[in-house]
Amino acid sequence: MSTPQNLKEEIEEFKAVLNSFGVHSALKFLNNRTPHRYTGLYRYDGDTLRNIALYDSYDQELQKGDDAPMNATYCSLLQKEQKLEITDASEDIRVKNKIITPVTSYCGVLIRDSDGEPFGTLCHFDLKRCQERISDFPLLEAAASTFYQHIYPD
Repeated sequence: MSTPQNLKEEIEEFKAVLNSFGVHSALKFLNNRTPHRYTGLYRYDGDTLRNIALYDSYDQELQKGDDAPMNATYCSLLQKEQKLEITDASEDIRVKNKIITPVTSYCGVLIRDSDGEPFGTLCHFDLKRCQERISDFPLLEAAASTFYQHIYPD
């Protein structure tokens, strides 16, 4: 788990990567700290979850993923919660048989817009079981806000 000083350093390093190399490199920076295959940035759009950018640790050239029906995503649950961690969806009673998706492991945070309304999500996910990543939340939460400000500057 990050200490407050380590977290501050990680946030500064994340911001430097984002400002110098862009969104995809910043997603890679975050993904390097997790066992999950994917790290994505998503926007809510009615009944659809729109992918803004995606990092795939197996296919690093991939820059964007597919959009998905909102009701088939764990990101939809973040509209009611600030963060969500699922280690194994097949065993998690919160989502088992409720959301039909091939995603097994998920760690995500809500992105809010400049008015404080739910905008979308920043998340790590994988099609296989991954170890618990609750320690990722502080950096993900800081990164979520920073991504929004970077993409939609005032």
